[in-house]
Amino acid sequence: MKDTNVSDRHDGDTNAGDTNDSVAELRALVAELAARVRTLEEVAARQHPEVSEDLLLAISAACAAYLGKRAIIKQVHLQRGGAWASQGRTAVQQSHAELQGARAEHQTIPRLQARRGTT
Repeated sequence: MKDTNVSDRHDGDTNAGDTNDSVAELRALVAELAARVRTLEEVAARQHPEVSEDLLLAISAACAAYLGKRAIIKQVHLQRGGAWASQGRTAVQQSHAELQGARAEHQTIPRLQARRGTT
């Protein structure tokens, strides 16, 4: 029976070695993931800078002027890119095109005619 206890201890040592290897692998993975998270946080900080207090005051003043009462700003998101600007330009151009189309229906096209005696 003594021999079985010795073999059990040997199996336990092997499991301890596997556990140590697993812990070492997990630590390496955690270190790698922590480095990736730091990198992503740095990129996010560059792409989405903090909103300055002066900008918040200006937004608050504009909201108060528009609403006629003091407004509480809960969130501000800086938007980069021109998607909203492009949509705004498209809407303005469309409204102008509609106005020009309505005017064109009611107006006659002026024609150039040469004066007598000038040719």
